This record gives sequence, structure tokens and C-alpha cells, in this order.
Amino acid sequence: MTIGNWSKLPDNWAQLTPEQKRQHRLNNFLNPKGINFVSPEAERAYKIRAQRLVDVYNVQEPDRVPVDLPLGNLPFTSYGINMYTAMYDYDKVVQACQRFNDQYSAELECFAIPFVIPGRVLDFLDYKLYVWPGHGLSQDSPGFQFVEAEYMKADEYDALIRDPSDFWLRTYLPRIFGAFDSFRLFQPITNMVEIINVGQLMVLSMPQIQDTLQKMLDVGKEYQKMMKVAGEYYRMGIANGFPGAMMGAFCKAPFDTLGDTLRGTRGIMTDIYRRPDNLLEALDVIADITIKSVLTSPNISEIFMVGYPLHKGADGWMSQKQFETFYWPSLKKVMNAFINEGLIQSLFAEGSFNTRLESVNEFPKGAVTWYFDQTDMFRAKRILGDKCCIRGNVPSSLVVTGSPGDVKEYCRKLIEDCGKGGGYILSAGANAENPKLENLRAMLAAVKEYGVYK
Repeated sequence: MTIGNWSKLPDNWAQLTPEQKRQHRLNNFLNPKGINFVSPEAERAYKIRAQRLVDVYNVQEPDRVPVDLPLGNLPFTSYGINMYTAMYDYDKVVQACQRFNDQYSAELECFAIPFVIPGRVLDFLDYKLYVWPGHGLSQDSPGFQFVEAEYMKADEYDALIRDPSDFWLRTYLPRIFGAFDSFRLFQPITNMVEIINVGQLMVLSMPQIQDTLQKMLDVGKEYQKMMKVAGEYYRMGIANGFPGAMMGAFCKAPFDTLGDTLRGTRGIMTDIYRRPDNLLEALDVIADITIKSVLTSPNISEIFMVGYPLHKGADGWMSQKQFETFYWPSLKKVMNAFINEGLIQSLFAEGSFNTRLESVNEFPKGAVTWYFDQTDMFRAKRILGDKCCIRGNVPSSLVVTGSPGDVKEYCRKLIEDCGKGGGYILSAGANAENPKLENLRAMLAAVKEYGVYK
């Protein structure tokens, strides 16, 4: 999503150091172009908040510890909107966010945006990887659930490695999108090398293919409908003085790409033992795909961060030797490619990463920020804190069910230990559904009372 009209990368980009490239991207973040602030006060507030984040990303002391409040679905449920309605009625979800922001954005120092995946798009595509409210889950369900399956067979490693684009188009996509089942009818695109091969396009005359193309058009029209209602609202947070803490790209560790959405958990864990060479070669292929997909993005000049949800590298999923053999090298390859382009790496370590901390601290200062869920934050600060920004790990359960006093006390301990020297963002360990409003107030009160640097 394009937020501003930032300039293209400088002509001498290739001659800049990674640090100079990162500074260029952060300067763009500090001075967004194409934004009409609603008032001089909003512009000043943006500058203060953005500089606060830049300081902690650079592992320096800002004016105050930043806080990222886990709003979850509170902006919806506060006004009678469940997730089903949010996904299917764009006018209502925008109205709910507007009401929330009118009532709470100044008090909570945050800005809710109506960012949801359009439910009708998932319906049109007959998406298989998840169930969602109104589609496999009750309409009152707060979110999605992943459907674990083997979407790539054990004997298909060679096909993936030999031609990943062809594998994706004719094998993987038809398995995860019912609407794309007809893609199986295509021959490899690389078979079409000259005019006598154009007869392969006769497949476009088949009703199954035409139905797929029509569904793709329907998806495009649905996105147009959503963006007409919600598109401009995405810019309003900045215009009102609230920088997005995660202005960047999304990707995954190559092992998680294979293990989550291709081979499945059971499949990839057995592959470690039964076909380790195939797995390592495939991880390298996925790493290259991941790098290219981000660096060729149309808005690559506009972002400064790449975010990753880390899954199967967490404590207990594999031994340390397996982590250092199968999980970390391909992830490190991806990270280094992006660091070289000046992009900050934001790693969301879901679960706990207590056994991994010593082996992952090998990047330049300011290049990586770690978002911890259940990791020992005090130990993480001691091991990573000199070079990495860290954030988390207020328990989501505490934010949802605890008292404001307990929340504030938990935050105090985190701030006083992890905030030393800068480089810390107070946040929940994971997003909290239906958080208590008074507990969000307690988190903000904690940083104002304990997180101001002298």
C-alpha cells in the first residue's frame, strides 16, 4: 500500500553503504511527502512520534519509551461491529474506526485503521488455507484459523526447485484457491517460445479458464469497492500525527514458508530426517524468491522495514543444531539481502526464543528489531540490547483479563529493565482480542510515568 509520493531511490544508491541507505529510508519516514496534515499540531506530533521510533530502531534513547497498544478488534466491538461485519461491510468498519478515533485517539495516542481482508475476495477465490468468520467459523469469531494440510507433496521437491514459478502456478495455487483449479490445464509458460507454440493459448477458450478469469476480475472489482471506501482512511493516521510503526513489507522465514503453507508441520519435520538435502536446496530457492518478491515491489523506495512472523524456529520445535542447519541460514540470507538495501528487519518471535538468543545476534547495530512474545525479555535485553531494538512482551492474557494495576506494574518492570539505554518499545507479546480499555490506559500511563528519559 502506497502511503505517500516519496521520491525514487537516489541515482547513486548502489554506491551507498547499508547504513546510508537505512538513513535515507528513515529520513523519508520522518518527512513523509504527499501528506496534508490536518493541523500544525498534528504535524508536530507526527515528527515527535516518528523521531521517537527512529531513535529506538537505532538503539538510542528517545525522549520517551514508545508504546504500541494492542487494540485488537476493540475499535470494532466497541461500536457493535464483529469481525464478520468488518470483513463484509466496508462502510460500517470505517464508521466504527472513525468513532473510535474521535473518542480515543488523542487519549490513547494511537489511530485505528479499518484494515481487514475483504471477505468476498476470499469467497470469490474459494481460499483453502484459512477459515474465517462466516466461512467455517461463527460470525462472532474474532479472527482466522489456519487449515493445516500438505499442500506440497514429498515427491514434489524437484518440481519446486527446477521451476518454482511453474510449480506455484500449476500446482500450488490450484490447491489453495478453488477458483484457480483450472490453472492445472495450462502447460508450462516456458513451452511457448515462438509462433507455432501459441496454440497453447487455446486453453483460454475453455469454460473453466474463462470462469477463473472472471473470478479474478470480480476480485479486482471488490478491491476497488473496498479502496473507494477505506483507501483514503489509511493515510489519515499520518495526517492526524500518528506514524505507522510497521511501514514496510511482509515476508516469512523460508523454513516457515515451506513448513506452514507448503509441506505442513508434519511433512517438513519428517523431511529434516528423510530428505535433508532436498529441503536445504528448496530453502535456498525459497530464500531467493522471498528476496526478489520484496526488492522488486513497486513501492520498495517507500518502505524502511520488513516484518516476519517466526513460527517453527521457536523453542521446542527443533534442536539447536537443526535450527542452525535448517532454519537460520536461509533466514539470515534473506535478512542480509534486505539489510544491504537499508531495510530494518523486524522479527516477530512467536512463542519463546530463549534458546536462540545467543546464536542470532550477528547483525549491525540498528539493522534488526526483535518483537518478542514469551521470550525472557530481561535476558533478551542483556544479549541483544546493545545492537537490536526489542519490543514486547506484556502478556495478551493480562491485557484482556488483568487489572489496570497489574498491567501497569508489569509494564513498569519491563520499562525499567529493558528501557535502559534506549532501544525498547513497550507492547503486548501478541495482539489482544477484546482488550480492556482501562488496561490500554494503564500501558500508556506506565510509559509516561516510568519511561521518560532524563
